[in-house]
Amino acid sequence: MAETSARLLRLLSLLQARRDWTSTELADRLGVTTRTIRHDVDRLRGLGYPVNARPGVAGGYRLGAGGALPPLLLDDEEAVAVVIGLRTAASGSVAGIEEASVRALAKLRQVLPSRLRHRVSAFQSYALPLPARGPQVDPDVLTMIASACRDHERLRFDYQAHSGTASRRSVEPYRLVHDRGRWYLVAWDVDRDAWRTFRVDRISPRPPTGPRFTPRALPPDREIAAQVARGAGQATWRYRARVIVDAPASYVRGRLPIPVEVSDLGSDRCVFEPGSDYPEMLAFYLGMLDADFTVVDSPDLVEALGKLIGRYQRAIETTTR
Repeated sequence: MAETSARLLRLLSLLQARRDWTSTELADRLGVTTRTIRHDVDRLRGLGYPVNARPGVAGGYRLGAGGALPPLLLDDEEAVAVVIGLRTAASGSVAGIEEASVRALAKLRQVLPSRLRHRVSAFQSYALPLPARGPQVDPDVLTMIASACRDHERLRFDYQAHSGTASRRSVEPYRLVHDRGRWYLVAWDVDRDAWRTFRVDRISPRPPTGPRFTPRALPPDREIAAQVARGAGQATWRYRARVIVDAPASYVRGRLPIPVEVSDLGSDRCVFEPGSDYPEMLAFYLGMLDADFTVVDSPDLVEALGKLIGRYQRAIETTTR
């Protein structure tokens, strides 16, 4: 009995991880026969899980939405609370759990009965949020994109670039990345035949999703997140400068708040091109490196450093009088 229960949990996890499965695929994953899969699916249905079957040789199973919430150890009140909490967390109100919140929200909404969806929508309509910093993204758009990533379905949407240029895109979506209050979609642009990163708040979806696509090879998630962070930072900087630091590159990377390319110039020197909205802000952050540095051909930054030195010196003189 314990072995059967464990297999049912694994089967349920597989059905939640992907939209469609054939009987053969499930049997291979679980190391059983297709007949056992049919019996296990019947057991899940008996427990209240809405597992839909597709007939035919290429048929299979899909976990759908039913008239009652499956036994997830949540009652209706708890399910509504979880969905609302996940939607709030997806907006970035709790740092570090945004991406996990979107994945969990996509799974839960897949089996959420319509009556509970109406309750969630009513709450969202009449709950007045406080103004937040940065662009806002509709959680429904996030969950739709997350589902398309999971199910390997193409997305079509209208997109407005940073320059204001509008375009229509058809992409193969792969990853959602949250960085400094903004959501980004990493996808293969079908028309441009290249990888692209899109700001989700600038995406206007054109449903439905589809057709399905064969996934391409991807680097590790950590590398994808780092690349998005570098690209996002560089795209939003209004001012950049070239700086040589009298310290190892590894030390400088560890002092920077975001990933930046830093090149070695020997064992104890390195060079990089930091950016910021204003030279004054960049001067402030360079002071936090706690290392000597030289500014290369950036007169605006040199002027900002001079102003900062004068202000600090006046503060010292006033304090010591």
